[in-house]
Amino acid sequence: MKLTFGDKMLQFWIYLFLTLLAFVTFYPFWNAGVISLNDGKDTMLGGITFWPREFTLENYKIVLQDERILNGFVISVSRTLLGTLLSIFATSLLAYGMTKRELMGRKYYMIMCVFTMYFSGGLIPTYLLIRELGLMDTFWVMILPGLVSVWNMIIFRTFFAGLPAGLEESAKMDGCGPWKTYFFIVLPLSGPVIATLSLFTAVAHWNEWFIPSIYINNENLLPVQTILRNTLNANIMTEQMSKLDPQAAARMAGASNVTTKSLSMATMMVATLPIIMVYPFLQRFFVKGVLVGSLKE
Repeated sequence: MKLTFGDKMLQFWIYLFLTLLAFVTFYPFWNAGVISLNDGKDTMLGGITFWPREFTLENYKIVLQDERILNGFVISVSRTLLGTLLSIFATSLLAYGMTKRELMGRKYYMIMCVFTMYFSGGLIPTYLLIRELGLMDTFWVMILPGLVSVWNMIIFRTFFAGLPAGLEESAKMDGCGPWKTYFFIVLPLSGPVIATLSLFTAVAHWNEWFIPSIYINNENLLPVQTILRNTLNANIMTEQMSKLDPQAAARMAGASNVTTKSLSMATMMVATLPIIMVYPFLQRFFVKGVLVGSLKE
């Protein structure tokens, strides 16, 4: 199809807008990476934009040698893998039950689930509940309270409802019970939606820092994102102190080429890159899975 001059101009402005949007979105991450690769003392002078002015790997060397960071990285990986697996299993199982018309009170269960999407008990009642359940200062406090996602359950239910009813009927005729049907028929056919929601759940687990900061006092159980948050807070405090006492800040900067800001940027890169690297492996399922909820309700 031959494009007119107007069509070509429209495409040009669309591509220009998308290029600028991509640049604005990607630049903060790029700049953080540049600062993490730049000498900390030189970074304090400002003007670091697209390339390191004084390249160094000292920031990453210190971060990767920090036992708190390495331990937090292990906690984050364990939490993300286990939390995603258990959450997808529990949420999909609930959604599968919600598709059964013979389930008594199915509408009332659905109303109760949707109600929790809009209303919650609040932070203080939740804190008291977590304490009474004995989950304080445990690894499971980062997994069990958010085990079931109602939004993901609705997407799962929509996908399951769209599967041909004849599949389950054939499975029953072959002697499959509900559990076998769920594990060997329904789940294998749900690859796109499982991959998409697994990515969403994994990203949520990996980036979540608030729950550990409230319910965990044991430093050995803190995930890397909470440690990063503490590092960023220390960076803010250091900047405030430098404004109050510039001479003391200059003496501290002169003692080492590594600063709190350069370390925080290096920690952020270490904490962010692993979850970004997961996306290419799930990309082929992503578009199909993310549109499930808009196809049939």
